[in-house]
Amino acid sequence: MSNPVDNWEIKDNKLYRKYEFKSFMDAINFINQVAEISDAMDHHAVITNVYNTVEFELWSHDQNSITDSDYSLAESIEALKEETK
Repeated sequence: MSNPVDNWEIKDNKLYRKYEFKSFMDAINFINQVAEISDAMDHHAVITNVYNTVEFELWSHDQNSITDSDYSLAESIEALKEETK
């Protein structure tokens, strides 16, 4: 089984991933679902939305690096995206 985080890039010492959706509302619904997951994990991403695209940047601000928490959140986001196909 491949690591779901393989779909993420490391850019500027952050995990980065861009998703495209069919519509603006699909993108917003996804963001809201990620917000619920992030809040439950007490680990929050930088989220950028432009119409039907959503970009995530993950890193631990207090350590200024990528940590296990970032990988865990990335895996959760990736799993959610797979569920919403």
